[in-house]
Amino acid sequence: MAIDDIKQLLKEKRYAELKEKIKYMQIQDIAEIVDELDTKNAIILFRLLPKEIAADVFSYLSSERQSEISMMIDENELNEIVSDLFFDDKIDFLEEMPANVVKRILRNTSEAERKLINQFLQYPEYSAGSLMTIEFVDLKKEMTVAEALEKIRRVGRDREIVYTCYVTDALRKLEGIVSLKDLVLASPDTKVEDIMKKDVIYVDTYDDQEEVADVFKKYDLLAVPVVDQEKRLVGIITIDDIVDVIEEENTEDIQRMAAIQPTEEEYLDATPFMIARKRLLWLLILMISATISGYIIRKYEMALEAVVALAAFIPLLMDTAGNAGSQASVTVIRSLVLGELKFGDILKVILKEAQVGVLAGVALALVNFIRVYFVEGYGFGIAITISLSLIFTVIIAKIIGGTLPMIAKRIGLDPAIMASPLITTIADAISLTIYFSLAVWILHITM
Repeated sequence: MAIDDIKQLLKEKRYAELKEKIKYMQIQDIAEIVDELDTKNAIILFRLLPKEIAADVFSYLSSERQSEISMMIDENELNEIVSDLFFDDKIDFLEEMPANVVKRILRNTSEAERKLINQFLQYPEYSAGSLMTIEFVDLKKEMTVAEALEKIRRVGRDREIVYTCYVTDALRKLEGIVSLKDLVLASPDTKVEDIMKKDVIYVDTYDDQEEVADVFKKYDLLAVPVVDQEKRLVGIITIDDIVDVIEEENTEDIQRMAAIQPTEEEYLDATPFMIARKRLLWLLILMISATISGYIIRKYEMALEAVVALAAFIPLLMDTAGNAGSQASVTVIRSLVLGELKFGDILKVILKEAQVGVLAGVALALVNFIRVYFVEGYGFGIAITISLSLIFTVIIAKIIGGTLPMIAKRIGLDPAIMASPLITTIADAISLTIYFSLAVWILHITM
C-alpha cells in the first residue's frame, strides 16, 4: 500500500478501512510510513495498529519518532508497548529517550527488571554488552531431549530465537550449544550433553561491536553467545543487530574517507551548523597542510620563471598523484576491514603497489609523452620531464596510499582517516617535489 493512499485515507478519516488494510502489511513497511508522516498523522496511524504488532512496528521507528510517540500517548499505552519489546530493543529505545520518558517507563517496571536495565545501560556504548539480549533458551546438559523440547515449548514464545539453545552448568557457565534441528531429530531419552557442540564461538561483554561483527562474518553465524569475565552466559547477539552495526561502521568509514567526522544523524535531520561543524575540522587541517604545496612552488619559482610551460602541467601531476594514492588507500582500507590484511603484510603491500605503480605509471607516461610532444608541440625536454615525473609520482603515491592506512591501524587509529583527502595532500607535495627536481636536472635550470 503506497504512502499516498494512506495519506488520502487519513485525510478522509476513513480509519476503519485504513486499519483493515495496514494489518496485512509488512512491519518494516508500516514503520517506514509512520516515520514519513507528519507527527499528527503518525500518531493516528500508530494508534490504529493492532496491539499484537504495535510493539514490533515501534522497534523499527527512528528514535525521533519513538520519542514523539512516547510523549503523546498515555503511560499505560507506553508501558504496553515497551513491555512487548524484546529486551535489546528496549535497551536501545531507553538509550535514545529523554530522561523524563525513561523515568515514566522505569517507575512501572519491576525492581528486578529495573536493576537489569540499569546494568545493561552501564555497558560501553559500542560494546557487545550494549547489543545483547537476554531472550534466549538455556538448557542443562543433564536434561533429556524430551525435557529440553518441553522447555522450549514453554518459554520459546517469549524468546527472540529458539533455533539455537545454549547449554550451561549450575553456575550459568557456557558449556555448549545445541540446535533445534538436532533436538527434534534425536531420540527423546537422549541426554543434551550427548548431542551438544562443545566448541562454542562466543564474545565477551566488553568486546567492541566491530570485533563482534567480524566474528559473525568469519563464522557465518545467526547468533553468538555473550559471556562475562567468568565465562557465564549473560546474553546473545542476533544477526539483525549485527547488520545494523555493519551498516553503521561502513557509514562511519565512508564519512572518514571523505574527511568528515562521523555523525549518527540522518542527512536531512542534521542542521547546516551540525554538518558544517563535522566537516570544518578536516577542511582546516587539509587547508593548512596544503600550504606545503604552496611552499614547494615558491621554492622553485625561478624554475617556473625560466620555463613558464612547467606551470601548465602542475594540475595534471597533482591530480594524478592524488588519484593514484586514493586508489591504493581505498583498496587497502577495505582489505583491512575485511581482515584480509594485517600489519605484518606491509612489505608485501609495498612490493605489490610498487609493481602496480610501475605498470600504471609507464602507461600514463607514454600517453602523456605522445600528447605533450607530438600533439601539443612542446619540446622534448618538457615532455620527458613530465612523463618521468608521472612514473615516479604514481609509484610513490601508490606505496604511500597502501602503507599509511596499515600504519594508522598499527598505532590504534582508524585506517579510514588515511583515505582520499589526506593521501591526496601528501601525494601533491611529493609530486611537486619530484616534478621540479627533475625539471631542474633535465632542463638545466639554474636555481
